[in-house]
Amino acid sequence: MKLKKPQFWDYKKPNIIAYFLWPISITLQFLNSFKKIFISKKKFKNIKTICIGNIYIGGTGKTSLSLKIYEILSQKKFKTCFIKKDYIDQLDEQRILEKKGKLFKSKKRLFALKNAICENYEVAIFDDGFQDETINYDLKFVCFNNLNWIGNGLTIPSGPLRENFRNIKNCNHIFINGDLENIDNIKKKILETNPKVNIHIGKYVPENLKKFNINEKYLVFSGIGNHKTFLSMLKKNKFNIVKDIEFPDHYNYSKKDINKIISISKNYNCKILTTEKDFFRSKNYMSDKIEFISSKLEVLNEKKLFEALTKIYEQN
Repeated sequence: MKLKKPQFWDYKKPNIIAYFLWPISITLQFLNSFKKIFISKKKFKNIKTICIGNIYIGGTGKTSLSLKIYEILSQKKFKTCFIKKDYIDQLDEQRILEKKGKLFKSKKRLFALKNAICENYEVAIFDDGFQDETINYDLKFVCFNNLNWIGNGLTIPSGPLRENFRNIKNCNHIFINGDLENIDNIKKKILETNPKVNIHIGKYVPENLKKFNINEKYLVFSGIGNHKTFLSMLKKNKFNIVKDIEFPDHYNYSKKDINKIISISKNYNCKILTTEKDFFRSKNYMSDKIEFISSKLEVLNEKKLFEALTKIYEQN
């Protein structure tokens, strides 16, 4: 069973537990930096590579942005595919990507990329991989969610960051998604670290609202990286949420979990709502009592994003 992130990770400032763990964080970061010395990045001329990565662990919208970029490039007739490292606990994300387009997956992203090249794809979108030093990407996006932002600003296990925030100097673009709050302060912090980076903004919008009666009472549950963002989207669309239950990211539901959720909903006399990802992970135990709401990422300046994507063809 996966564990939830410790609450102190998302405090605005580090607490005593974070400082106690700081020597471990420093050691891990040193070891990761040392390993990079011995890794040679490979560049590919016959396919363009776009990495959608993160620094904050989980819940930053990588898959949503990957889908949006795929949609933009496909509309412009670029032969585009997805690439994802084959983690068994991320089958939900794999299925969502496969619903939209061709997905190449492997234990090593480099192997998946070579398979895409063999099938003559023009663009490969990597859902995750910013920390993968084997590929010299043509374009790199780092995603953040405005609600969690960078948490307490420290690296694992002291905080929620996979690497030091200063490493955003190594990316071309940053994408901020969520509910659009605190955007100006976040942009200021980013530009202080990387004045040349391009910042893109997006928000989540529900796609199947007409299916639901917002006057009904709802129990909402999810096991995604940012449960708060899901709740915020529903509340902004006037859903009457009487109870919410948060599970760890990529949580694998059991029949017992689902039965408990249904039992709680009966106590509140309400309907049950979850995310599309969670529905995929728990559909073996789902009943007609549970529905999912699908959402998509809306980019506030899609033209700016498209221009950034097409610039990779101007590179040698």
